Amino acid sequence: MTELRIRAATPEDIDTVLQFWRDAAEGTSISDDHDGVARLITRDPEALLLAERDGILTGTVIAGFDGWRCSAYRLAVHPDHRRQGIATALLEAAEQRFAALGGRRVDAMVLEANPQAHHTWAAGGYHRENHWRRWVKPL
Repeated sequence: MTELRIRAATPEDIDTVLQFWRDAAEGTSISDDHDGVARLITRDPEALLLAERDGILTGTVIAGFDGWRCSAYRLAVHPDHRRQGIATALLEAAEQRFAALGGRRVDAMVLEANPQAHHTWAAGGYHRENHWRRWVKPL
């Protein structure tokens, strides 16, 4: 098996990432469109991390930092490439980014109805905080 490469996404990756999320991610987001991902890459060019093996996209994570809080979103690994350490490598890359930016704690968005994701995050040293809930309002 060839080496896993992790890199920041570029505008040329947007359509590939969107298709990847349709195939590999659980659920959808209001921002899952070309303009939404383009805004992310424009605002923070290092936030969307891609894992590739042999030039094939195998995983993603958004490692966003607003100067106050480190937020991890869209950790996804393609079903054909799971159990190969890709999620672990993506989380390590995100955490290294956060540490370099001065981050102190990572908040992860994890779907309640995805127990496989719960296991992945727990294996990475994350734990659930039951006293917090996410409140949202579409704009």
